[in-house]
Amino acid sequence: MPSSVLGQARFSSPGMAPNTCCCSPAAVQRRLPILAWLPNYSLQWLKMDFIAGLSVGLTVVPQALAYAEVAGLPPQYGLYSAFMGCFVYFFLGTSRDVTLGPTAIMSLLVSFYTFHEPAYAVLLAFLSGCIQLVMGVLHLGFLLDFISCPVIKGFTSAATVTIGFGQIKNLLGLQNIPRQFFLQVYHTFLRIGETSVGDAVLGLVCVVLLLVLKLMRDHVPPVHPEMPPGVRLSRGLVWAATTARSALVVSFAALVAYSFEVTGYQPFILTGETAEGLPPVRTPPFSMTTANGTISFTEMVQDMGAGLAVVPLMGLLESIAVAKAFASQNNYRINANQELLAIGLTNVLGSLVSSYPVTGSFGRTAVNAQSGVCTPAGGLVTGVLVLLSLDYLTSLFYYIPKSALAAVIIMAVAPLFDTKIFGTLWRVKRLDLLPLCVTFLLSFWEMQYGILAGALVSLLMLLHSAARPETKVSEGPVLVLQPASGLHFPAVEALQEEILSRALEVSPPRCLVLECTHVCSIDYTVVLGLGELLEDFHRQGVALAFVGLQVPVLRVLLSADLKGFQYFSTLEEAEKYLRQEPGTQPYNTREDSTPEHKIALLQA
Repeated sequence: MPSSVLGQARFSSPGMAPNTCCCSPAAVQRRLPILAWLPNYSLQWLKMDFIAGLSVGLTVVPQALAYAEVAGLPPQYGLYSAFMGCFVYFFLGTSRDVTLGPTAIMSLLVSFYTFHEPAYAVLLAFLSGCIQLVMGVLHLGFLLDFISCPVIKGFTSAATVTIGFGQIKNLLGLQNIPRQFFLQVYHTFLRIGETSVGDAVLGLVCVVLLLVLKLMRDHVPPVHPEMPPGVRLSRGLVWAATTARSALVVSFAALVAYSFEVTGYQPFILTGETAEGLPPVRTPPFSMTTANGTISFTEMVQDMGAGLAVVPLMGLLESIAVAKAFASQNNYRINANQELLAIGLTNVLGSLVSSYPVTGSFGRTAVNAQSGVCTPAGGLVTGVLVLLSLDYLTSLFYYIPKSALAAVIIMAVAPLFDTKIFGTLWRVKRLDLLPLCVTFLLSFWEMQYGILAGALVSLLMLLHSAARPETKVSEGPVLVLQPASGLHFPAVEALQEEILSRALEVSPPRCLVLECTHVCSIDYTVVLGLGELLEDFHRQGVALAFVGLQVPVLRVLLSADLKGFQYFSTLEEAEKYLRQEPGTQPYNTREDSTPEHKIALLQA
């Protein structure tokens, strides 16, 4: 496959270079990444992008219909949400592989926060997009770094179980099952005897077909130009069928259902009527009229509550994680803040065509990459295919059995459950299992509580490591204590206690060297704590010396003018001085009185 310009371009800075004018070509190219690859676009890239866009389009159409069911919305809303991201990302995206659209996890969140009301879902898309745009403009993408990988894995795994089990009712043809997870589990098992044989058989057949086609796709050898034409053609057909397996299986199920419809007997629960034609372009609903009156914008926002934080943040996390994964795999870089702008604008503009919130899809991005996409232009083909489906094929969607769509969803979300993460964390760092399990378990109760609790546990673990940094102690003629990380105000008391217990509360008191090689910054509270330690050592008639001070730390300590402060460039010099061997003096006893002179002398 020819290498893409996106694969060669360097999106190394999320913001503007300090000396770059906001209207310079480089700055414009950062805001419009299309300018990086469009001038070099070739016919070969067009061919690869067309194939990739077609493959993703055949995948997204059945998935969009299925994800609308997860979101609790009419099926057309899945398609309404599937095309705007293709066109926006064409101009603003920094990854050649990523495709934006409805996903299983985002659909689950929409279901949870919008009460299965299209008006709420569209307004949530608009507000989420505005929040994401603001984050992109203000370069706030770093906030996502505070949600750790175990929290994301815990939430994703819980969402996978919730979505997958939520489709069991459709797979078995059960009706009137509550959507709340625990009630859903209870009523599904309670009414398992009401299973529709037709739906169950067709659903299981679709699951098996999708699994077989996926296994075939994973084991089809790549096509090489030196192969005989017949072999290339046969492998190409197998590749096409397995890549578009969702569309193939859904079409097969719809054909079976239509055959029964012709005979006058219908053993399946069908998708039913789907609104025909393209969605009208209109402003998002800032109020909603119901039988009981009008719900104002303020009331709608209050009803969505925590969803206004959870949905945009999870959308950004999911999309940027997908973009980073494929950028690393295919050896190019993305601009995280530019991705925020692309996702935000997609949701804002999507709300004008009745879209619910979207994000990057891992499954369809994988199809895009495996199809050999070269640039985001492949998304144009996908977007056009979705629009054509809306305009011409909606009448055929009537015959799609819900059990077939349930099979598509179950097979799409199954890979999201990372069974290996528990064993990996057990081997690497068992404490990280705590935020993962907290997030996983609480997410079954309330999504936002799971994420919030997991993030809080991760933050507490981070604060504990900052407040109680590990220290390495070396015994010898002189006691040496080396903090393993930075020193900040929460760690002062623990550091004082350890130094006092090891050096001053023993008999006789001992001199101590504080080895600060790993300390890159300190604050005023740390300076006060060190000053108190120096006074304690002075009263006991022993010395506290400092070694390995980095320039920023040394400048702070010298500026504080601490009484008795002594520092050395090497540990050997400090030990030699503390053993009172002749010829060694600390740098701060020299005649150079200013901090700058002392720092220059130490560096020399």
